[in-house]
Amino acid sequence: MDVVLIALVAALASALTLYSGFGLGTILLPAFALFLPAPLAVAATGVVHLLNNLFKGSLLRKRADWATVLKFGIPAVPAAIAGAWLLAVLGDTPRLFEWNSFSKTFGPTGAGLTIGLLMITFAALELQRWFQELKAPPRLMPVGGLLTGFFGGLTGQQGAFRSIFLLRSELPAERFIATGVMIAILVDLSRLATYAGSFTGAGLDPAGREGLLVLVGTFSAFAGAYFATRHLDKMTIGKVRYSVATLMLLIGCALTVGLLG
Repeated sequence: MDVVLIALVAALASALTLYSGFGLGTILLPAFALFLPAPLAVAATGVVHLLNNLFKGSLLRKRADWATVLKFGIPAVPAAIAGAWLLAVLGDTPRLFEWNSFSKTFGPTGAGLTIGLLMITFAALELQRWFQELKAPPRLMPVGGLLTGFFGGLTGQQGAFRSIFLLRSELPAERFIATGVMIAILVDLSRLATYAGSFTGAGLDPAGREGLLVLVGTFSAFAGAYFATRHLDKMTIGKVRYSVATLMLLIGCALTVGLLG
């Protein structure tokens, strides 16, 4: 069941990310959170996200605006490391509010509570039209890099912040997409280097079932991107945006109260 769900979600998420304002990680993280502790769900999502972006980046690298990539990406790198480090610290905390035997078993962890609250916040923002249309002036590009990197490292949610700060760059559509992909690769490389210990030290075995989920998610994401270029109707994005935001709210609430993560 877990393999099938991850495969379906990864394929759908990768297809939608070609057209939508939110990314692969936004949709895939809740699916991984159903089967893995919160820090490992973020790390597993990060692997699929990176490999999918490397796939797209190999096709788009010549179209990227590298001046914007560096202006945005240089501050994003240390911020992503800081966010990933904080996630690792929170992942080592015991369950909170251990008042009785139930809360000791199902109470939220520090990482689950943090990621859950942030998912609820991002989902609520995703439903707001003013947030979808928000654009920041180009002079704030380094600030965008810091925010994108930090929250990318902490929760994997980086696409919304990146779009806010890139939308005013006045780049042509193809260069806008390629530039965003290259920035995402920098953030993913930085945070995954910090996550590395989580894969073996916190129970994510690359040769075990968790590794299988990552592998299935990766190839399903490739297939989704391939399929989307030929068959996906862009007019479905609005409805899917609200469906994904609702899912994020539900998973965020579950993480916050300790039912997941």
